[in-house]
Amino acid sequence: MTAANGTGAPGTPGTPDIPGKLAGHCLALFTEVSRTGRLLRRTELERLRDLGERAAEAGHGLRDLVGVCLGATRTSWQTFPGLTAVTTAEVRRTGDAVLAATQAALGAVAEGHERAQRMAVRQEEANRRELVNDLLHGRTDLGRLAERAERFGLRLAAGYTVAVAVGAEPYLEGAPTPHRVLRELTGRYDDRTLLLAVRDGRLVCIASDGEQAVLAAFTDLALRPGPGYPPALRVATGRRYGGTGGIVRSYEEALATLEYAERLGLPAARLRAEELLVFPVLMRDREAMADLVRTVLGPLTAARGGARPLLRTITVQAEAGYVNAETARRLGLSVRALGYRLERIRDLTGYDPTEALHRYTLETAVMGARLLDWPDQPL
Repeated sequence: MTAANGTGAPGTPGTPDIPGKLAGHCLALFTEVSRTGRLLRRTELERLRDLGERAAEAGHGLRDLVGVCLGATRTSWQTFPGLTAVTTAEVRRTGDAVLAATQAALGAVAEGHERAQRMAVRQEEANRRELVNDLLHGRTDLGRLAERAERFGLRLAAGYTVAVAVGAEPYLEGAPTPHRVLRELTGRYDDRTLLLAVRDGRLVCIASDGEQAVLAAFTDLALRPGPGYPPALRVATGRRYGGTGGIVRSYEEALATLEYAERLGLPAARLRAEELLVFPVLMRDREAMADLVRTVLGPLTAARGGARPLLRTITVQAEAGYVNAETARRLGLSVRALGYRLERIRDLTGYDPTEALHRYTLETAVMGARLLDWPDQPL
């Protein structure tokens, strides 16, 4: 934890000695309690919480603060007024009162310390989310952005790769699954080599150059987060690029890969942008692709039952390597019925699936139809 403004380690010029103040405050309280046997007042407990919070902001650990409180009790125990009593019962009552006050004081200090820790964690998480949003937008002042990234150990001149996970339900900030993935990743790897955040309902991981193991671990954890945590449906990874603009580019590639996988109904859960580069090429000229679909596949709408069964036949036959027996099995047809469908495709389109060039044209047109959501959407 970084030190807050106006605080620092004991002995630093111009900064208060928080542990010293805590020791003096505890000693005064315990001395008073040994004389009166009373409980600590609400204002006194709040003062102890405040000291615990300030100590955490100044970078002092809770263990050290506990030692300060107990040390104040131990070193002055024999001088407490109440312990000069004559009878054993009186000494026991005084000891019980001082120990009860010590317990209450330690609880208040710990509460204040934990409160500061929680606030610091929330602030760091907010800063991390803001940084990730700015990195993925790519529209913030680069000098300021680089300065903020340095605080997280990121050097924007280096290369980065972005992976994006999408689930059946949108990911939410502060939800158990993103927290688990982050906890597991930072437990295995230096958290200065990665950034993890929820953005637009997706889980986003930015990994620095040379940290492919981080991306592999992120993918594994997102797809298999453990019992009780919903798994991701797909994880897509963009290509590696350098600089701030590279982060945006890798992120957009990962998003485009997820979109293509959704449109095409790809079964793979792990996707890399370079594996789907053909689709941006195909869709670069949307009108040309629409013309291909209209020309090649448009006649299939005249078939009994419409174009969909024949489109699926072309797709499954390609996936089965054009082995008719396997294609028929996957479609739940007899080989004879499959042969009838293939004849209808040839008769209606003029393209024969048994010829290599015709196969390529049909497959490309079917992929284009899926990307354009045809025949549901008119071309």
